[in-house]
Amino acid sequence: MSEKSADNSMGPLIDKAKADKAEICWDRLDEQSPQCGFGKLGICCRICAMGPCRIDPFGEEADCGVCGATADTIAARNFARMIAGGAAAHSDHGRAVAELFIAAAQGKAPGYEIKDEQKLLQVAMDFGIPVENRTIRDIALDIGKTALSQFGQQEGELLFVKKAPLKRQAVWKENGVTPRGIDREIVEVMHRTHMGVDQDHRNVLLQGTRCALADGWGGSMIGTELQDILFGAPVPVIGKVNLGVLKEDEVNIIIHGHEPLLSEMIVNVAQDKEMLEYAKTKGAKGINLAGICCTANELLMRRGIPIAGNFLQQELAIVTGAVEAMVVDVQCLMQSLPIVAQCYHTQIITTSPKAKIPGAIHIEFSERDAPGSAKEIVRRAIDNFPRRKGKPNIPKEQMDLIAGFSHETINYLLGGKFRGSYRPLNENIINGRIRGVAGVVGCNNPKVPHDELHVAMVKELIKNDVLVLQTGCAAIACAKAGLLLPEAAKQYAGSGLAEVCEAVGIPPVIHMGSCVDNSRILIAAAAMVKEGGLGDDISDLPVAGAAPEWMSEKAISIGHYFVASGVFTVFGVTWPTLGSQALTKTLFEEYEQTFRGKWAFEPDPVKAAKMMIEHIDKKRKALGIDKARERVLFDMQKRRELGS
Repeated sequence: MSEKSADNSMGPLIDKAKADKAEICWDRLDEQSPQCGFGKLGICCRICAMGPCRIDPFGEEADCGVCGATADTIAARNFARMIAGGAAAHSDHGRAVAELFIAAAQGKAPGYEIKDEQKLLQVAMDFGIPVENRTIRDIALDIGKTALSQFGQQEGELLFVKKAPLKRQAVWKENGVTPRGIDREIVEVMHRTHMGVDQDHRNVLLQGTRCALADGWGGSMIGTELQDILFGAPVPVIGKVNLGVLKEDEVNIIIHGHEPLLSEMIVNVAQDKEMLEYAKTKGAKGINLAGICCTANELLMRRGIPIAGNFLQQELAIVTGAVEAMVVDVQCLMQSLPIVAQCYHTQIITTSPKAKIPGAIHIEFSERDAPGSAKEIVRRAIDNFPRRKGKPNIPKEQMDLIAGFSHETINYLLGGKFRGSYRPLNENIINGRIRGVAGVVGCNNPKVPHDELHVAMVKELIKNDVLVLQTGCAAIACAKAGLLLPEAAKQYAGSGLAEVCEAVGIPPVIHMGSCVDNSRILIAAAAMVKEGGLGDDISDLPVAGAAPEWMSEKAISIGHYFVASGVFTVFGVTWPTLGSQALTKTLFEEYEQTFRGKWAFEPDPVKAAKMMIEHIDKKRKALGIDKARERVLFDMQKRRELGS
């Protein structure tokens, strides 16, 4: 095992990259060391041209910037801007889906159609759109237009806020953070954090909270719900994961990024008989697609396409020498990709006007001719197959996994087709077989051993009977470790959780999709409250969240909308407000009173897991379910007594 990764496929490829003189992220991290200590603590400011200013965390030098901004103000502004950046990324994803949704409803997006009519009708009800005596296309058009209006809305409340428990909605109203419009909240963060505007760290943080909620209960939820309608709600599917899914004798196309709009078309085109025959003319036996990052999760759970890896494997996929084309859209794309590709034959193809990379080939995606764009990309990859430089070095590691657990799937698996319900989950939490539920999500970060923190944390949680829900790169990490299989319950889970998993036939770690799909976890939490028996708010539930290897602004936005929804959330690696004691106290302590949720920071994954378990136990005690019920087998006499 490499000291840089818990994944055995990585070490030989990291060594190969060095031999091939392909500089990868760990090399660049070494070159950056030591990194700026002020920046890591969140107390450097370059918002205006009087700076950059930095505040001494030990109070021996400057205690404010040129404008007078204190460490608390600077750290709050930086933190709020991280939330705004993450919310903008997820929400722009949701906007792109809404725009495609409208085009599909209008018949202006060839190749796209409504695949889940039942969910379409459910979302129509959520939006208050009439459905009686109307065509599916007309209903879909109204849904798309209503969803798109949520971005520019200036007054009122976002419609999906109503999916939260009533008590949670009241908390948001009481604190003035109910999101009005998605774009409005992002813009207001940027305005308030401009030089000379909002200088009260608590007030800055409240607007950051409003912005984060606009992401989780707005842009992200719109993206998830509309993608389910357009591409089909995920159902459990068996798949494979890790770089071993690449094939030596086929054209390998990696699809990397976050928006499944074009990648859905690439799947269709790659399976086309004409393209398969064309690949054979170039000496390939076929066309093999694989995903990286969240597009990988989207394609796996809907189309069964294997996952090549998560964030820190994007460069190493190229290093194998087996990838003809890496097709990227937006988010989590390393600018180094074309530079690494120069050492091999791989072509990097960008597809979004929002995300161009110097040295890459740009083939712009248009929903008006998605099949045409996809054909051009696949044909280019096929043409590149004969240009391979020697024999590929494909790792042997790959693992089976079960993915694709949506809210609807969980409801069905637990309750059945005609009586879908979260009651069995709630009952097993109440009776103690399941201690609680944890969402372990987020990215990879080269500052810590790749995947190691995810796997260690999740193993500790399930060992202690905590059911784990996962999305994004975290889910991929645990899938590679074999934790997303039903068999993992017997091997790794505590006896109570294992018993439930074996009875239902599910893994102890549930794959719920891409990072935008963290909104599924919000909906699941709200459903648990609605089912009853575990309090009347998300903050009453024995649940916790974590991102042990986080690195992006999206992770901060996700974490903050969970905290604002009432969830204890712990992050690892580093924390961006430690230079301000007051702001950190607000996030780590005061928010538990304000929003019934709070942040925590703990780099050690096992210690972080124990903090989550301690919190879950505290919630169990408050609910009066901290003592396991005695399990009694009833004989016939006792059964008769029950009926008398």
